[in-house]
Amino acid sequence: MPVDYSKWDALELSDDSDIEVHPNVDKRSFIRAKQNQIHMERQQRKLQIETLKYERQVNDGLMKRISSLLSALKAHAAEAETRNPGEVAFQAVMESVGNPEDDKPPARPEGVHAQEEQPPTYTKMMATLLDQVNKELDEKKPENRYNAMIEEIGVHLKKVQELQQELLKKLAELEKEESRKITSESIHTGFDSSHVNKSAPSTSGTKPDDSKVELLNPNFSMTKPEESKASAADDDEDKEIEASPDARKFANIKASNYRESNTFISAHPHILSEKETDGLLIMAFDAQLDGKDDFARQCVHQALLLQYCRALGKDGVALFFKRITTKGHQAQDVFYKDVQDTYYRIKNRAAEINAQREAEGASGEGVEQIQLHAVEPGTEIKIKIPPEQSENDDEKRGREIYNGFSPDMQKALASGSLDKVNEVLGKMKVDDAEEVVGLLSEAGILSLEEQIIDATTEEGQKHLKEIEEQAALESYADDPE
Repeated sequence: MPVDYSKWDALELSDDSDIEVHPNVDKRSFIRAKQNQIHMERQQRKLQIETLKYERQVNDGLMKRISSLLSALKAHAAEAETRNPGEVAFQAVMESVGNPEDDKPPARPEGVHAQEEQPPTYTKMMATLLDQVNKELDEKKPENRYNAMIEEIGVHLKKVQELQQELLKKLAELEKEESRKITSESIHTGFDSSHVNKSAPSTSGTKPDDSKVELLNPNFSMTKPEESKASAADDDEDKEIEASPDARKFANIKASNYRESNTFISAHPHILSEKETDGLLIMAFDAQLDGKDDFARQCVHQALLLQYCRALGKDGVALFFKRITTKGHQAQDVFYKDVQDTYYRIKNRAAEINAQREAEGASGEGVEQIQLHAVEPGTEIKIKIPPEQSENDDEKRGREIYNGFSPDMQKALASGSLDKVNEVLGKMKVDDAEEVVGLLSEAGILSLEEQIIDATTEEGQKHLKEIEEQAALESYADDPE
């Protein structure tokens, strides 16, 4: 009976002894390099498969919420013709929120998007989507805003669905490539019975290298994943965002004083922007780093207040304050939970940073400073201030430089104490301190002179002995023989 060996066509060994290499290339090194390349490509392909599966899982949750919102909006379409459309839309948004416990996306598998932060909650995703929809409606200015909102949200849902199809297509291609070749991981026990010869396991046990069988996969390219990572890293380098003066005033309004917040927004509507929300969140983070818990929580509250007002559309401000001040309304639970979750994320991150700073301080990693010390033994740095009245051009220039120093530096120089000068330099930034030292040298204020030691005193004799020992060590270092 003929044996069909076609099933082994997909098996390609990286340590094949029949492989031919250039005479100048070491064969074993070449084989090891190919093994490493195969292993890296396989791991990269597995990571891509896990990433695509995770992204599809997150998108499924987002599609579920968009579909729920569309259904709620369509169910209240008739009410929008007799009531305030904005109020009806707000009611539909609140009804489509769902269970708060399912608001967080699933946990990411190990290695997936490791360089990025955790994805936002579905509530924030929906708020961002509604923000985009309202901006598009403000530009188009449709006659029936409610129906136009339904259409725009439907467009966004279609985009997510198309993205899911693309991810599914890529996932199928990668899984097909993964299963195209026979790998050591695809080996499994086919039969396991008691009458199998015991010599078989011992034979396989004498070949530990069998578990290292690798595949060649020359068609895979890693350029696209690297380009995507590089572009993602470039996108993360955003410019510094800072809240405007009006937004800072808004942050000082107590979280419980909704009347004052409403009045302030009415007088300063320009703070209803995404930039101001981000600026207030950065203020909250800075306040938390300084230990100002109450103010940090207040900044988070005011930042999310602006975000919710934006997300609710043209009449969002009035709708928000109407619902948030209605006792027992569902909107309160949703908003307060979002504030609480956001604040605790900021609090935990700030605690980690402060702990890291304390650890660095405890390990002796202090701030870099510029200090003046005499290098040669038996010498010391003398301070000489140029006279005010002098006809010498160098001394005139030196006096001008001296007059340009800060009062603290002038006072330290006038004292003649190098320690006091170092104390002032230690409070400066490194660049500023280096510039001051250069000016001191240019003005001729610092000079290196031999130190006069009184050998008749006990302290002087001790100092003289230290200098002699230092000189002997340096002499030995220059001529060890």
